[in-house]
Amino acid sequence: MALDTGTFLSFIQTSQPNTWKKYVSIYGADSEEQLIHRFCDTVKKEGLLHILRQGFKDRGLMFRVVFWKPETTINETACRQYEANILHCTRQLHYSLKNENSIDIVLFLNGIPVVSMELKNQFTGQNTTNAINQYKFDRAGNDAAFAFKNRILVHFAVDLSNVYMTTRLQGPDTYFLPFNQGSNGSGNVGGKGNPINPDGYDTAYLWEQILCKDRLLEIFHKYMNLEIKKDSKTGNILSERMIFPRYHQLDVVTKLLYHVKANGAGHNYLVEHSAGSGKSNSIAWLAYRLSGLHNNRDEKIFQSVIIVTDRRVLDQQLQDTVYQFDHVSGVVQKIDQNSQQLKTAIENGTAIIITTLQKFPVIYKEVNAGQHNFAIIVDEAHSSQTGQAAQKLKRALADTDAVLEEYAKLENEEEANQKDDEDKLCDQLKAQLAAHGNHHNLSFFAFTATPKNKTLQMFGTKYEDGTYHPFHIYSMRQAIEEHFILDVLKNYMTYKLYYKIIKNIPDDPQLDTTTGLKAIRNFASLHPHNIAQKTTIMLEQFRSVTKHRINGRAKAMVVTPSRLHAVRYLLEFKRQIKEKGYTDLDVLVAFSGEVHDRGESYTEEKMNHSKSGETIKENALPAAFHTNEYGMLIVAEKYQTGFDEPLLHTMFVDKKLSGIKAVQTLSRLNRIMRGKEDTFVLDFVNTAEEIKEAFKPYYEETVLDEATDPNVIYDIKNTLDGFKVYQQIEIDTCARIFFYSTIQKEGDLGKLKAAITPAVDRYNALTQEQKDTFKTTLSRFNRIYAFITQVCRMFDKDIHIFSVYAKFLYTQLPKDGSEKINIDDKVLLEYYKLEKGFQGVIQLEPSEQGFHSITGNAGHKERKKDPLTQLIQQINTKYGTDFTQMDKVLLQIESDYAAKEEWQGYAQHNDFKTFMLLFNKEFPNLAVERYKQNDEFFVKMFSEPDMMKQVAGTIGGILYDRLRMSYEYPMPNNVHQYVAEHRDSEKDDIY
Repeated sequence: MALDTGTFLSFIQTSQPNTWKKYVSIYGADSEEQLIHRFCDTVKKEGLLHILRQGFKDRGLMFRVVFWKPETTINETACRQYEANILHCTRQLHYSLKNENSIDIVLFLNGIPVVSMELKNQFTGQNTTNAINQYKFDRAGNDAAFAFKNRILVHFAVDLSNVYMTTRLQGPDTYFLPFNQGSNGSGNVGGKGNPINPDGYDTAYLWEQILCKDRLLEIFHKYMNLEIKKDSKTGNILSERMIFPRYHQLDVVTKLLYHVKANGAGHNYLVEHSAGSGKSNSIAWLAYRLSGLHNNRDEKIFQSVIIVTDRRVLDQQLQDTVYQFDHVSGVVQKIDQNSQQLKTAIENGTAIIITTLQKFPVIYKEVNAGQHNFAIIVDEAHSSQTGQAAQKLKRALADTDAVLEEYAKLENEEEANQKDDEDKLCDQLKAQLAAHGNHHNLSFFAFTATPKNKTLQMFGTKYEDGTYHPFHIYSMRQAIEEHFILDVLKNYMTYKLYYKIIKNIPDDPQLDTTTGLKAIRNFASLHPHNIAQKTTIMLEQFRSVTKHRINGRAKAMVVTPSRLHAVRYLLEFKRQIKEKGYTDLDVLVAFSGEVHDRGESYTEEKMNHSKSGETIKENALPAAFHTNEYGMLIVAEKYQTGFDEPLLHTMFVDKKLSGIKAVQTLSRLNRIMRGKEDTFVLDFVNTAEEIKEAFKPYYEETVLDEATDPNVIYDIKNTLDGFKVYQQIEIDTCARIFFYSTIQKEGDLGKLKAAITPAVDRYNALTQEQKDTFKTTLSRFNRIYAFITQVCRMFDKDIHIFSVYAKFLYTQLPKDGSEKINIDDKVLLEYYKLEKGFQGVIQLEPSEQGFHSITGNAGHKERKKDPLTQLIQQINTKYGTDFTQMDKVLLQIESDYAAKEEWQGYAQHNDFKTFMLLFNKEFPNLAVERYKQNDEFFVKMFSEPDMMKQVAGTIGGILYDRLRMSYEYPMPNNVHQYVAEHRDSEKDDIY
């Protein structure tokens, strides 16, 4: 039975004597045997962890197999019961009736084996590798002591330097995770391993801090949980995983709880844990522990724990995890209806609330939070925490009475001398000022892998030298070295794109330089030939490499620069997959909203279908992608953050990435799973050096070298004042309308606009350079003021009134006057060349690079116009190279066909399949015609049938789309003349 029955019975009989007495009256002499049988039977059905937490029943009598440590010392009975637990350890435990095998150490809880350890000594030539192999090959999972979920819950492999652990023995497939502190101690910058212990074993922390009575029982009670994944349609269990906290997870929660217990509410904490390091579980454990945390006077510290997140998966994970701990529904509430639901949850004191930041602006004035303390856990804390919604969160929850008392003392004398009540601070202005800065009743716990400078100053810990650091670190370096995540820069390949653009119109129009260059680059990136060539490379890479990884289940993501790119890539992928007869690969796309292209309207759900033809709903896309039916996912600003798909092995990047975006996007690949040994990135746009620079600040520790000076907002305002765009009387007028009217009256918006219009008129009278500088500086003031007032309390009503006016003014200023340029009818792609660049490892090294404080400097971007010819020359200089005729030939053949009227007819009146039958038959004839111009290319093509097929397929697909488009949307040669002849004065907007 793998049970110390004597100790088990002794615990039951001495800790629950009355229940045992009743039990004996039912079963008599068979009581002990029946109790053991009932316990073993219930454990097989429910699992040991469940029985440890909930106990078990027999004939209406409830037995507890362990008593947990109470949250407070008030209940003396609960304290006595906790002391009744019997913990002992056995050396060389013989666990099998079949052989004489023994395990080095097993820890028992009230007679139940719960922890096993194999100990190795490097001085005898053995280490944790030997211990792990023993577990894999000599400790059979079918032995009762090792039965998953039913007996020993966690196994440790230990030597003088390292610790590894697992919760399930599966023979050769057993997977051990590191349980080390890190080379410089847990929570500090460093790599794998443990710090040197001059007073004993480097691994002594295992028994001194983890396997001692209070901590081990705490882990069983409040951390370990069984993660069950089920089929969404059938409800069948797909997988089960027993989760024991990693050392860094246990350490961060412990240290946070200790600091809160010692210092109370009102402090901010920044946790910098690498992507893929288990932040979801860390957040779940922290939320649960904070919800029941008491101070040293046995008083509950927080009324509610509010988790601010956009991740849907976190909700269900929290619900399942917390339910395993308490077996009580309603502890966790997800705000999935409206903001009133959030208001009710806050006022009712719901223990754990999961919501998005956007719910607070609706109810911040209405919610009655009283003077309670709140813990706010911010998932992926970034610049959103410095915006208006974050300020509304503070206004909803902050205890502002104390702040207003402080302000009253400062302003008492001034206000006493004021006679006009209207000049005194109105309630709304007071409430906004009082919400600034930190608050004694709000504690923020911010989790992120990639903190910005604003995040560090808002949530970080300030050191004596003025720098800001995270409260706790589990670095990318340590996570990679411990093999808890994969190094996404280990297999990196870049491609270099070369092309030449030529002008396709006789005149040479003047175009806005910035917009024109962007339009030409966009033309090249969306050109059918470019899309087709890159799609071919991605398909071949997927089929030759990706498809064979992770036991044939590996997947790829294509990162595109726009929604239109995503749509065209999906169409091209589907075209080539169909043409090449690939039946083992299907592709999905993810983008928001609706895209209009070539007279068609596309949405994500319209384009995503299962093999049976069913529409894949947006919220069902991640689950659909996980199945074996789909191998690739094309994305445009979706699934680049917070998307956990361990099967994701390859990423194709066709988008400029830098800074946090680069780290977040590429980190989608780093999740580990059984059989996943590496990752691969193929980048069409970014250089290896650019990616290295983006990752540098986040490899070890992200530091802010100094705080932003709050006075920077006055410096920016002084700059704005110098333009003489606004006048104080106009600011005061806006303030009276906005702050001193408790209810918006009819005409208020009109009055507000009338007060701002004079400033807009003065702005319009400025030179273009002055306009650019003023608008950029005004935008910067709005952003920095929002940030400054999140981290400190200004108590300056004048600058706050100006900040409100500044936001209104910015909305009224004319939008950027840059013209939208359609370049498609003005240029042609003459040469095109795509060749492999860097391939190998992008090596990151420890760096002390940190962020700098925010300044108030702002300028203007010089706006000028250049002839189209000059813009083309700039593009060709940047993207051009020495081309050969071979680089031009595909485009030449495409043009040859496009010029023939009969082929236009074929495309207009036939489906794609029929068109390709005709094209493949005719293609060799045209190739022969071109032979004299480029014999090198055609000799190669005629001698290699696969190359001939690929070239024909590529050109045929592009040609069909091009000819169909020209048929559906005929374009006259002289567009300007056409518009002049057909212009209708009543429909000018159309033209």
